[in-house]
Parts: sequence; structure tokens; C-alpha cells
Amino acid sequence: MNVETQETGDVVVVRLVGELDGRTAPQVEDSLVTVIQPGCKVLLEMSGVSYMSSAGLRILLLLYRQITGQNGRVVLVGLQELLRDTMSITGFLDFFEDYESIAEGMAALNQV
Repeated sequence: MNVETQETGDVVVVRLVGELDGRTAPQVEDSLVTVIQPGCKVLLEMSGVSYMSSAGLRILLLLYRQITGQNGRVVLVGLQELLRDTMSITGFLDFFEDYESIAEGMAALNQV
């Protein structure tokens, strides 16, 4: 799993590439915890995530809870159809805003 982080204005863009499973989840968690600040805005670009296990879903839920607990926001961008279906069926998309493109996700985060 490759995790790339960059700041664009006041938004932290995190690009995930690879499989998010029990083996890679601790690495992803360690990388994502560092971006959580009070009032942060995080865009997770996930078009490169080819597989996500329950461990990956757990990491996303943990991230969501930590960010919203500090009055921040997180959006998902570029979910592949299979991942979107899995997250929808399991109720995970009830927690996350989901957008097709980075531009849409950035626009949503920058709305007051």
C-alpha cells in the first residue's frame, strides 16, 4: 500500500494506492493519524485502491470518528464500483461523503 499526502490550501489530500487489508491497515492508520488536527479537512483519493477488507473499513471508520470528533471533515473520492457497492451495502457510505472527482471533493470541503 502506498500512501501519499499533500496539502492543497487548507485541505490534506491523501492518495491511497494498493490493497487495504489486514496486512497494510496498520501502515495506513499510522499515516492517516498524522493528518488529524482540530478542524481539518481531509480528502481521501481512493481510485487506486483495488481491494479493501474489513480491516480497511475499520480504519476508515476510525479515521471518520477521529476527524469528526475534532470538528473536521473527510470525503472520499474515486471509489471503484465494487468498493462503493460494498461500502453502501454495509452502511459505511452513510458516514462519508463520496465524490467522483478530486475537484468535486475539494469543492465540497471548501463550502462553508
